Amino acid sequence: QLQLVESGGGLVQPGGSLTLSCRFSGFRWDQSAIGWFRQAPGKEREAISCVSSDSKFTQYSFSLKERFAISRDNAERTCYLQMTGLEEEDTAIYYCARADLCDFSGLRDRVTHWGQGTQVTVSS
Repeated sequence: QLQLVESGGGLVQPGGSLTLSCRFSGFRWDQSAIGWFRQAPGKEREAISCVSSDSKFTQYSFSLKERFAISRDNAERTCYLQMTGLEEEDTAIYYCARADLCDFSGLRDRVTHWGQGTQVTVSS
């Protein structure tokens, strides 16, 4: 049973930073890329970043790569998304997911299992 559980979301002021965590289990880490996505109300789910099983390869959305950073600790079975310089437009539900490959151009098509999501709200 594949499981991914996000945590670390919450309310943050504009300009602030936040780190999300994704605890994963039920699948082989060495066969699994991890991706981060977000979805705001009325908008399609947007790919943020992905990281390969061994952390040797990462890909990012062009618009977010300067502010967001992905990493993973396979010993802890956890993937992280570090976010800085947050703006109100970053408000969304953030999801992690297992993917067969870190193939950003078609990442959603490679997803095999989604986490439940965690809400990030950027507001004064």
